[in-house]
Amino acid sequence: SSSCIAPSQFTEELKHRAQCLVAHPVNPPHYLPLVEIVPSPWTDAAVTERTVALMKKLGQAPVTLKKEANGFILNRLQYALLMEAWRCVEDGICSPEDCDTAVSQGLGLRWSFMGPFETIDLNAPEGVKDYCERYGENITVCCQEQDALGARAMKGSDTADIIHAAMRKAVPAQKLTERRKWRDQRLAALYLHKREQLLKEQQAATSQ
Repeated sequence: SSSCIAPSQFTEELKHRAQCLVAHPVNPPHYLPLVEIVPSPWTDAAVTERTVALMKKLGQAPVTLKKEANGFILNRLQYALLMEAWRCVEDGICSPEDCDTAVSQGLGLRWSFMGPFETIDLNAPEGVKDYCERYGENITVCCQEQDALGARAMKGSDTADIIHAAMRKAVPAQKLTERRKWRDQRLAALYLHKREQLLKEQQAATSQ
């Protein structure tokens, strides 16, 4: 893994660069099976395919980038949501606590077992195209408004102080280690639940 550093940034001069790629896990990797597979422009396609196969054999859930992109896939999605949450707090739309609640008690429940595209596919009678016809215009307008608001500075900002204070009110600094253990326990329980449900679905499919 290289965090968000693309493989082309450190493999170009290597003799066997065609054998190099990035396999980026998600924290904590022992509870979250996603692994982002990031080939460089010169990575051998067979190497990418073997890496994907290996990750699946290990019980991971690999996704492959078709080209390098800053933040890869997961962080690009995560940062988009994080920046909108940041603007909501900074612009006085809602509190940090309510942003977290909107995700943990709303979007997060959906997203724990399906992605954004399957979500919209199931949220309109005729699927994705029907959803786009019904809601696409307003989504585009909303996103254009968000784009116009622009990215906000996070480092050293007053908003960072506000959000940090809200987080420390909920969980004092001396209890952060305990809270991380709680997070890991909840992720482990969710992971086991998802595995159990998948096995039940597979058994039901084979019995039909």
